[in-house]
Amino acid sequence: MRTPANPIEQSFELAASRGVDLTPVVYQRLFSEHPETRTMFRTHGSELVMGSMLALTIEAILDFAADRSGRFRLIACEVASHDAYGTPRELFIAFFAVIRDTLRDLLGDQWSRDIAQAWEKLLVEIDAFAGIAA
Repeated sequence: MRTPANPIEQSFELAASRGVDLTPVVYQRLFSEHPETRTMFRTHGSELVMGSMLALTIEAILDFAADRSGRFRLIACEVASHDAYGTPRELFIAFFAVIRDTLRDLLGDQWSRDIAQAWEKLLVEIDAFAGIAA
């Protein structure tokens, strides 16, 4: 496996190498840390919605952390749509931290200082970007 120059990408690649489906792990953490989110998903068929939502979020994160070729704009679109759903902005932003925390726990000793610092910077930038997109 090649080592990506981007620590955010590296964190996802390391997680992928473990063969773990991130969807149930991320949403278990989201529901645990923010129980109010559980009611935001319908009872039947929500697994597909959650998987799709996570995949699109990861694509947006990877683009936002790299060359910002366009997929990162999904974040601004989703800020607006989640506002329309009545999702508090803090809760919208918290999803990104949940992803980070899930990766950190999954990677354990492979969670490096570079990865941690890159994620901290990314979360601050996403928070600022979401505020501008409002």
